[in-house]
Amino acid sequence: MLHHSVPLDLVFQALSDPARRSMVERLCRGPASVKELAEPFDMSLSAVVQHLQVLEASGLVQSEKVGRVRTCRIQPAVLRTAEDWFASRRAHWEHKLDRLAGYLARDDGKKEGGDGGSTDG
Repeated sequence: MLHHSVPLDLVFQALSDPARRSMVERLCRGPASVKELAEPFDMSLSAVVQHLQVLEASGLVQSEKVGRVRTCRIQPAVLRTAEDWFASRRAHWEHKLDRLAGYLARDDGKKEGGDGGSTDG
């Protein structure tokens, strides 16, 4: 089991919404102001701020206010927690599938060899 400072459940909860995933994708390209993050969405600025609060609570996003502008940045280490979780699941299942493939290959070899007791004609 993976142990992280930010609970993985909060990360997946934050990523469960398409608008928040879009914001994360945008922030992966570099920092952006709240206004810039809101531009592609047909929602109020307060709704965008609520989405950003969820992202901040999960640790995925950190914001800083300078004057009247709030700039948001992605926190790559927290995003990696989700990536690490998926990678560990993938490794687990690849190992199981490799074992199954080996078993099936041995079983096919036994069938192709026949039982040695049949005769033609």
